[in-house]
Amino acid sequence: MDQEKTARHMMKGVASSHDGMSPVPRKKFRKPNEEKIDITEIVEGVQSGSRLFLGKAITLLESSNPSHKKEGQDLLNRLLPETGKSIRIGITGVPGAGKSTFIETFGELLTSLGHQVAVLAIDPSSSLTGGSILGDKTRMELLARNPNAFIRPSPTAGTLGGVHKKTRETMLLCEAAGYDIILVETVGVGQSETLVRGMVDIFLLLVLTGAGDELQGMKKGILELADALVVHKADGANTKLAKKTVAEYKGMLHFLQPATAGWKTEALAASSIEKTGIREAWELVRQFEKTVKESGTWEKRRQSQTKDWFRSMIADELHSRFFEDPAKRDGVKTLEQQVLEGKLTVSQAISVLFE
Repeated sequence: MDQEKTARHMMKGVASSHDGMSPVPRKKFRKPNEEKIDITEIVEGVQSGSRLFLGKAITLLESSNPSHKKEGQDLLNRLLPETGKSIRIGITGVPGAGKSTFIETFGELLTSLGHQVAVLAIDPSSSLTGGSILGDKTRMELLARNPNAFIRPSPTAGTLGGVHKKTRETMLLCEAAGYDIILVETVGVGQSETLVRGMVDIFLLLVLTGAGDELQGMKKGILELADALVVHKADGANTKLAKKTVAEYKGMLHFLQPATAGWKTEALAASSIEKTGIREAWELVRQFEKTVKESGTWEKRRQSQTKDWFRSMIADELHSRFFEDPAKRDGVKTLEQQVLEGKLTVSQAISVLFE
């Protein structure tokens, strides 16, 4: 049978690609060269007050890239002479106390008085995904647009107490950039207060009205950390109750040991909506600064905080280097299993690990 006349006949194909175009060799993926970091440029940018370069400097310090660690510390070391000239204010309070609203109103007042304000807002990270909303720039819309303010939201990244481990270094960078007031907003989860107390000059605790029940539930230790209590949202129908709450807190503070030697912890009412009590809060901060500097406690506290920071960094570095050792990581897994199986106590496993 003539095969050219059957359905099974196949004509010779055309030597080309499937779409008739000439074949193109497949491109190999190449990792782009990492952008070289110019430390001198960043240093000069930070010193000039550039928010862009300040953001870059903070990102470099927060980076987990090993190569960035050395560069970040070199950057910080070169900026150290320009640091230490600000008032560091810690602000905390239970969720719903209006911390972000208070900080925005407070910050707007300070910038109107000629100050440069930096806000370090700590956002809680998810324990499941490690992610954070980082929505403080949204909540502080006016202050975020203020040319004399800088807002840096940072995730807690699993840090105990809700304070990012680089918050102290970020404060120094902000000071080098010319910000004379640093506001540190905490998550307000209970343990963050102690950590923030160890890095600021004055500590403000925002509370709400209804102190009768709050005083029972408020931990004495948290109250003893505060240099001032601000009864927030003291506006409208809540104004009268806020004044009553202030009086109740003053009565309680009378029996507590002050957080700072030579200073009596104060309580006042404030409203961010009506902008009442905000200027009084700032005047209280200035009075605190004057009193504590004259007594010498200001400088002693700064030195003590630096020493504590140094020691905590030793512990962090030991932990980091320990788990960077592959043999140690494998040993931990083995010993963990032996502890779970009841073959070793926890103390025995630790002794074996360090031997």
